[in-house]
Amino acid sequence: MNNFFKRALTAGGFVAVLLTCTFYNQLTFSLLFLLITILGVWEFYTLAEKGQNKPQKMWGTMLGAVLFTSNAIVCFGYADYKLLLINIPLLFSVFIVELYTKATNPFRNIAFTILGIVYVAVPFSLLNYLVTFTGTFSYEILFGFFFILWSSDTGAYLAGSAFGKNKLFPRVSPGKSWEGTIGGAIASYGVAFIISGWYTSVSVIDWMVIASILIVIGTLGDLVESLFKRSKNVKDSGTLLPGHGGILDRFDSLIIAAPFVFTYLYLEKLF
Repeated sequence: MNNFFKRALTAGGFVAVLLTCTFYNQLTFSLLFLLITILGVWEFYTLAEKGQNKPQKMWGTMLGAVLFTSNAIVCFGYADYKLLLINIPLLFSVFIVELYTKATNPFRNIAFTILGIVYVAVPFSLLNYLVTFTGTFSYEILFGFFFILWSSDTGAYLAGSAFGKNKLFPRVSPGKSWEGTIGGAIASYGVAFIISGWYTSVSVIDWMVIASILIVIGTLGDLVESLFKRSKNVKDSGTLLPGHGGILDRFDSLIIAAPFVFTYLYLEKLF
């Protein structure tokens, strides 16, 4: 099977599972993204291990899973926000656990362990708040989030392939161009406008703001992941998805953009 068909088959299956589990109900959404969180945190630690770093792989992955699960339980009304307090002592337990590892680089190990939780588990945990933004479980905002991101990637790829000449950030990602970024932005705004007529839980203005966030921050998130991989001299963050790399490769834009979209929606709702 050539690489194109491998990529297409993997992408089709991945998108189908992602949309189906998000659409079906809160349990399937939570189980899917709990699994993605666990795999993503583990993948981050595996990447961080390249070098003389020894993050607390098992403990950090468990803490990431607890963070996602506690937020899911709160968002779906099974407990109040007091439950989230358990994450504070658990996070600081990383310092205590390091005492017993006999590692020679405790500063770096602790830093990488916490970074994996912040970089991967926190953004995925915030998705729980996007699917409950209206007060009950709804796939609309998250679907819109996905569609805008995917349209941005597709538009950037097509425009970059056809017209790309001026490099966006050659030090980190030589393949990205300003022309591709502009093409991705045009596609994103077009999709945001279209879905604003379908998904009316937020206004058309909010969708345009969300699209702007995803265009700018999503692109920067992609570059951040490229920076990490370049520092470790690897092409992909993992091998879980044939032809596409790993979890972090597929969610790099979402990981950085999710906290910004979450903050915008809840501040806009508050004021």
